Amino acid sequence: MNKVNESVPREFILLGFSDRPWLELPLFVLFLLSYILTIVGNLGIILVAHLDSKLHTPMYFFLSNLSFLDLCYTTSTVPQLLVNICSTWKAISYEGCVVQLLISLALGSTECLLLVVMSFDRFVAICRPLHYSVIMHQKLCLQLAAASWISGFSNSVLQSSLTLQMPLCGHKEVDHFFCEVPALLKLSCVDTTANEAELFFIGVFFLLIPVALILISYGFIAQAVLRIQSSEGRRKAFGTCGSHLVVVSLFYGTAIYMYLQPPSPATKDRGKMVSLFYAIITPMLNPPIYTLRNKDVKEALKRLVARIFLIEK
Repeated sequence: MNKVNESVPREFILLGFSDRPWLELPLFVLFLLSYILTIVGNLGIILVAHLDSKLHTPMYFFLSNLSFLDLCYTTSTVPQLLVNICSTWKAISYEGCVVQLLISLALGSTECLLLVVMSFDRFVAICRPLHYSVIMHQKLCLQLAAASWISGFSNSVLQSSLTLQMPLCGHKEVDHFFCEVPALLKLSCVDTTANEAELFFIGVFFLLIPVALILISYGFIAQAVLRIQSSEGRRKAFGTCGSHLVVVSLFYGTAIYMYLQPPSPATKDRGKMVSLFYAIITPMLNPPIYTLRNKDVKEALKRLVARIFLIEK
């Protein structure tokens, strides 16, 4: 029993870029600003979509889900990251690491599936506009969202359990910014080939298959857009779809790099930087990308601001 207890550390040391202290101040400022923008942007989308009845549609229901997900995802990692950057002792308790691992992995996995659902919603809206309200009814929207969340949390419980069962033999220095499966597997003092194979297999299901489905959806959307008579309409449609694909590529591309690449000491620093994109940058970019060119959201914001001013008067 004592050996088992000794193999489980009371806390982990999150090394981050502690070997490059000159990076810590600019990174702290960058992460803090990104976190504030993420909170404001995603809370704004949730409030506007909830308060404006004209936005009670499938598209904004899924977008609100994505915003809530991004809000929770960044909150599960960034506050601890900011604290550690400011501290000389960059530690997180074992329990805190477990919670961070479970929540961040669950939310990341959920986002992988939710983005597929959102692309399907856009496919139906653009390619089957006359049947949109019949296909994307409220029950189906709830079922698709629930399936994404349940699958994401189930994957997290499975992967986290397998990762945390690996003996650490007293190793507690995590060469990363936060507790993540690939980084924790590197601490194990036994062969992790089976875990890496399992991680790759699940990565194919949550990363490669969703990317393929999204590309297929946008392929059909592109065909439908090319049939639009107005060149201005085509330009706007391609601009919107293009911006969506940029965010999708950024999220899936960096996650694929982390979870489907064989572990290598030569790429550890690149891996840490890459993980920042899907942990911090993408949640910050989602609100402006999905709403910047959206007239419905702009009009809803104007109505909400006007309502607030009328209440104050």
